[in-house]
Amino acid sequence: MEIFNILMGASLLKVVILAGVDPTCHLKEFVTTEQRIRSHGYPAESHFLETSDGYVLNIFRIPYSPRLHNQKTYRPTVLLQHGLFSNSDCWLNSGPNNSLAYLLADAGYDVWLGNARGNIYSRNNTRVSVNNPSFWHFDWHEIGINDISGMIDFITNITSQSKIHYVGHSQGTTVYFVLMSERPEYNNKIKSSHLLAPCAYFGHGTSFVFDMLTPLVGTPGGMYNKIFEDTELLPQNDMFNRFADTACSVDGTLGFVCKNLYLLFIGAGYQNTNTTSLQVLIETHPAGSSSNQVTHFLQLYVSRKFRKFDWGEKRNMALYGQTAPPDYNLSKLSAPVYLYSANKDGLCDAKDVDKLVANLPPHVVDYRVPDLTFNHLDFIVAYNMKELVNEPVLRNMYEHEIFTYATN
Repeated sequence: MEIFNILMGASLLKVVILAGVDPTCHLKEFVTTEQRIRSHGYPAESHFLETSDGYVLNIFRIPYSPRLHNQKTYRPTVLLQHGLFSNSDCWLNSGPNNSLAYLLADAGYDVWLGNARGNIYSRNNTRVSVNNPSFWHFDWHEIGINDISGMIDFITNITSQSKIHYVGHSQGTTVYFVLMSERPEYNNKIKSSHLLAPCAYFGHGTSFVFDMLTPLVGTPGGMYNKIFEDTELLPQNDMFNRFADTACSVDGTLGFVCKNLYLLFIGAGYQNTNTTSLQVLIETHPAGSSSNQVTHFLQLYVSRKFRKFDWGEKRNMALYGQTAPPDYNLSKLSAPVYLYSANKDGLCDAKDVDKLVANLPPHVVDYRVPDLTFNHLDFIVAYNMKELVNEPVLRNMYEHEIFTYATN
């Protein structure tokens, strides 16, 4: 797997040099989620929690908005959870007037930004070193049942509120499905959930990732599965960040490259892309993950089912008591669920969302973004995401909230 990351870096270096970018040029100083929030005049907090299996997660908080006059007002809590290769910064990159984290704070919410194990903010474990393959022996199943549950418990304990709202993007939706189906008691801790670019079933995606990697690791037992197992995939790369920062800050050829860097992954156009927001996003992206997370998604593409990790018949029998991995039982999602999906999503296609809706309880609200050019990343980088996504989220969330205003 190290070879894969090295080859990716070497290919990027070639592109950097051909594009005329000096790879030795000084990089921007790393700015954390907390610093980004404070730079816009909002209060910010950084918290650490330990999961039941020893991972130390760094989560951030916007306790209130400076735009609200009465800071004693009761503020309901909401947790925002990022997608694959991402981190808490994804909720901030379009600034206070457009990014969901700030809009929620301005609307009176106590906003928490999660970080899953293995990304740039959560690279510690109290029992094993990050350099040990055992550290990377997880996929999004463990993120769901351990990380998300841990964040919910931590937040409800700090705020003394028994229920929270939840917002997830991409893998942030997958882990929610996992937790609520595997540990259904957590439905009782959710006021409402808002799932952007929901990913559970695959089969119609247009991303090149499916065609390139599925033959290699999509089915257990092949020689590449061992190479691709229990290792870090696409960690933060200074060279990539330097090139992307330059590419996204200019017009012409490099601007085109900037937009197309991520099209390889999402498999759709960029009519709605706010290049400035994308530039800010790339400063800390990709943020790293376990290779097992990608393998698990590719397995879903092969099986056309939403089920647990496939280790092969023998190991499946030892772990699950059956030769094939068991499906996640989506009928157990009893808390209010809102889906927000896009027509041009190259990873979680509209037809796959249709299948998801058919397997969820009937109370689920299925919202399709009316702009038919909207894609997978537009939920966090589009110039029109406020009107098409964030405002509907705010309206729907408010339906499940009763604000009680304290008197001055």
